[in-house]
Amino acid sequence: MPTILFEVHEPGVALLTINRPQARNALTWEAMQAFARAIEAAHLQPDLRALVITGAGGAFCAGGDLFELDGFPTRADGARLSSIMGQALERLEALPFPTIAAMEGPAFGGGAEVALACDLRVMAHDARLGLMHVRLAICPAWGGGQRLLRMVGYARALEWLAAGRVLSAEACADFGLANRVVPSGEALAQALHLAGEFAARAPAALRAVKRLLRAGLTLPADQALAAERAEFPDLWAGDEHLRASARFVAARKNHKPL
Repeated sequence: MPTILFEVHEPGVALLTINRPQARNALTWEAMQAFARAIEAAHLQPDLRALVITGAGGAFCAGGDLFELDGFPTRADGARLSSIMGQALERLEALPFPTIAAMEGPAFGGGAEVALACDLRVMAHDARLGLMHVRLAICPAWGGGQRLLRMVGYARALEWLAAGRVLSAEACADFGLANRVVPSGEALAQALHLAGEFAARAPAALRAVKRLLRAGLTLPADQALAAERAEFPDLWAGDEHLRASARFVAARKNHKPL
């Protein structure tokens, strides 16, 4: 059975499933490499407008599989472990369309880092997120520390990482880490529904929205504002906008609901 499943679930929406439910979807070397390949496959799908990442069997991802990884104790092994998924999550973050983590059960250690590398998170009531690396005398290595810092600020990120804190879905929502908290068993359905909403929008506009917001994370304010303004003229003159605008005007002239 493949450790990572990747499929186009519906037009414009892909689904990546971490498929090791017997181990709460903990990642082996094979699973990490397969995950990286799946992200590259998503980059090669020109018609995709959203990607949902989830785990099989009621868990998101319990991090690295220590039953395997404990047998690789050298510094070179640590560098390899950092590199494979660190690069894969950079590529996940670089996808030009929205990505959504659909989270049931635990997202611990590296699993929390995968969730934080997604643009949005839909969490079931029973989902938990914990960057618990310090409990194993290590730190995040796949970018989770930097992403958490951007999301919640230095003081909270330091407290949570240094204590190995585990957060409930409700706490994640309170701190802006979860976009939605839904009943247990419904995270995937709700995430796919949200992805479908994205897929219904004009692709060029959808990608521009992600680019301009990411510019605000990495560029000085004046450059980010300039990047946002630069997105607009081509969209304004584009066929999709012209058709949408014409429909809007025609509907108003005929007093029809949009």
